[in-house]
Amino acid sequence: MTIDPHLQINREIRPRAAGVKLYTIIGCIFVTQVVAGEGVDPGDESCFHVNGVTAHRGNSSLYPENTLRAFRSAIEVGVDWMECDILKTRDGKIVVIHDKDTGRVGDRNLRIAESTYDELRQVDVAFDFRRRTGRTLAECPIAAAPLLEDVIRLTMTQRRTRLSIQPKMDIVDEAIELIREMKAESWVGFNEGSFDRVRRVKELAPEVTVFYDTNGKDTELHVERAMKHGFEGIVMRRDNITVEDIEIIHRADLEAGAWTVNEEEEMKRLKGMGVDRIYTNFPAALLSLQQAMTP
Repeated sequence: MTIDPHLQINREIRPRAAGVKLYTIIGCIFVTQVVAGEGVDPGDESCFHVNGVTAHRGNSSLYPENTLRAFRSAIEVGVDWMECDILKTRDGKIVVIHDKDTGRVGDRNLRIAESTYDELRQVDVAFDFRRRTGRTLAECPIAAAPLLEDVIRLTMTQRRTRLSIQPKMDIVDEAIELIREMKAESWVGFNEGSFDRVRRVKELAPEVTVFYDTNGKDTELHVERAMKHGFEGIVMRRDNITVEDIEIIHRADLEAGAWTVNEEEEMKRLKGMGVDRIYTNFPAALLSLQQAMTP
């Protein structure tokens, strides 16, 4: 069954997250408003959502992926994490975009590493989204790829949703430096399939959450690495997950996740197997499904 991307909810969802002690939150009333510039106490982590839903590149079913509108929508929907991808421009800016060039999403094709940010921001990264969805310019205005600092700044206006950063090149050091400068450690985490990169995150910022992306094979090795280096979760490729994998991860007191799942029946199957976290382009639909599945 295909999920209706326009399905929206505004309820707080709390599914089981087996073995995850880091994110357990009790008795918090979620009243924070998403208002640009609103001050939020960086020492208080008690009100972050806990629902096991990661909005893949923001709420990318309703808005162009990796744009500020997509991330703002993910916050409004109520996910506990939203995921973004980062690359570095020729002039050293950390920009939020998935591919090494803009050809797939934009109205022109520039290679990120060979372009300055001023050049890159002239590309309309909402172009392909309008083409695929039939939206007009009025419905889906021109958008530029944001800087990581812009997305972090948006995230820091509230304390319900956190930002998971996926480095698509070796820029962990620069990203951590920015996070430290912004005092954003409580609001961010990292997810990545490169073991060297996620290990580097923990070397530089052991307090920052890490979701280790894997292909779902050799789970015992991945768990061993996660325990040794202090990762909080393991996220597996959806079609390689077994119940045994999930049990191994849970026995290690880690969170078991799956990427990227957009079909309702597949969401149900994985939740039934015991998956704690799902990365999806349809976060509102997954939250609603989890509510319906809760006894």
